[in-house]
Amino acid sequence: MPFVAAVPNPLGQHGNSYFYKGHDLSSLKTLEDTGSIFKDTKRHNQTRPAEDILGDGGMNTVRLRIWVNPEGGTNGLEYNLELAKRFQKKGYKIYLDFHFSDWWADPNKQPPPVAWPTTLKPLASTLRNYVKDTLVSFKKSGITLDIVSLGNEIRHGMLWPLGYVDVDVLPQEALVANFSGLATLYKAARAGVDDAYRAGFAKTQVMIHVGNGWNITLQQRWFSSLVANGVPTSAWDVFGFSFYPFYGTAATFDNLKTTLNYIAKTYQKPLQVVETDYPAICNGQWNPIPKSSEPSIPYSIEGQLVWTDRVVDIVRDVPYGFGRGVFYWEPAWLNNTSLGSDCNDAILFTTDYSQWPQTIGYSRESVDIFRDRR
Repeated sequence: MPFVAAVPNPLGQHGNSYFYKGHDLSSLKTLEDTGSIFKDTKRHNQTRPAEDILGDGGMNTVRLRIWVNPEGGTNGLEYNLELAKRFQKKGYKIYLDFHFSDWWADPNKQPPPVAWPTTLKPLASTLRNYVKDTLVSFKKSGITLDIVSLGNEIRHGMLWPLGYVDVDVLPQEALVANFSGLATLYKAARAGVDDAYRAGFAKTQVMIHVGNGWNITLQQRWFSSLVANGVPTSAWDVFGFSFYPFYGTAATFDNLKTTLNYIAKTYQKPLQVVETDYPAICNGQWNPIPKSSEPSIPYSIEGQLVWTDRVVDIVRDVPYGFGRGVFYWEPAWLNNTSLGSDCNDAILFTTDYSQWPQTIGYSRESVDIFRDRR
């Protein structure tokens, strides 16, 4: 991938340098539907919506995942329309994260929707129509989407097995060839966005989201292989990366900085860290205590602030002003405090289960994670 030496417009192709300070609140409606509530400890334990507490802490954008045909409707279209209307009414920008699955899609699993075709061409056509129809539904509901991610953490592709990829394939010709299915599917999803534009959906920022934002070799091989399969860099507007402290001891701040700076200089596009978190409690009660990639940061509420401050600083310092945002993953998920890690608790609220199934979340100091405290 050639390096382009000319310094680009520091405001980027969207003409602004807005910095997204976001939280993924995809589970909030599910919690509220079972009676869970949130208490603002800075307001004498006043009961308030989670987004109001987090908004006071600097949040300006909400990330929402969308599943295709989820059991019970959780994270489905109507579920997301309701939440997006609510958050937009309060002035938050909305980032929609397509999983292209009926359930979770992440680097370890990308199951296609059960009802979708199982051969490539019909699957691509269905995907294209689904993207268009979903975006038009948001438009008809009066919702503006600032960011749309076509796939979630697609390091190993999406819609397996047809869209599966592996950057460790050798030789180079085989590496490129194994991206052909993903390229077909990604182009179809991107065409769906263009179809939505033609139907009146407002222009948005199209994101491509790959995990392991600290791994420069992965990102080099991944994006060069996608482009070699005919996906132009114009097919996305912004890069999204995940960065967690337990996904290998190489997931260091230095390596994140190196990777993000490389991406900005090479592709001259905005980028964001769209998933991160850090434990408030990790004492080995349930699992052996995992080693953080930055062991100098304690597992504590203060550690949550330090970790996120450092990630924000690294993104803000990306060359040419291309660092455009950081998102904390599911800070209010009271019934899933470990957030997929081996630690006890990585959310931003202290949980009270004494009135189960209702859960009460008391805001921690770390809800101010995006407020400038310096």
